Amino acid sequence: MSKTLYLVRHCQAMGQEPDATLTAQGHQQAIALVDLLYNRNIERIISSPFVRACQSIAPLAERLGLHIEIDERLTERVLASTPRADWRERLAETFVDLDLYLEGGESSRTAMMRGVAVVSEVLQQAASTIVIVTHGNLMTLVLKYFDDRIGYAEWEQLSNPDVYRVYILAAETHIERLSQSLSSVNF
Repeated sequence: MSKTLYLVRHCQAMGQEPDATLTAQGHQQAIALVDLLYNRNIERIISSPFVRACQSIAPLAERLGLHIEIDERLTERVLASTPRADWRERLAETFVDLDLYLEGGESSRTAMMRGVAVVSEVLQQAASTIVIVTHGNLMTLVLKYFDDRIGYAEWEQLSNPDVYRVYILAAETHIERLSQSLSSVNF
């Protein structure tokens, strides 16, 4: 069995709220995603229900004639219920202690497992090339599931958008960051 997953972090958005839309630059980035992903034999597109995620992949879905499947499990992880001045330090800690959670927040392990549940279901289905659109923190945690060396430093280096290819062949998994291919677009 071989499967190829394209994990996509949404394009630049106006904010972090679920209904935050893409910026003008974010819409240009969504068009650049079409150029990057169009000829990769994509059979399915699954997205977070957040507006910025759906808008990021809508041009590709339209060009491919595919329906965007919405999955609530792909929403961004909530670190804490209230804003924190030390959120970056605390986020870094959650990549080391996967069970650490802040008040009103979700642990890395809990978030990882809900994202991985989507991936596991996809791996059991017929399609072999799938795009999964989510958010930076959850995407990094899903990548960490496949390669434990991935953590806060990789999250910190993410761009909007960002794309990783996860190629699974039998028991082997290969991860490759593709967003460098987008470097010619002014992000």
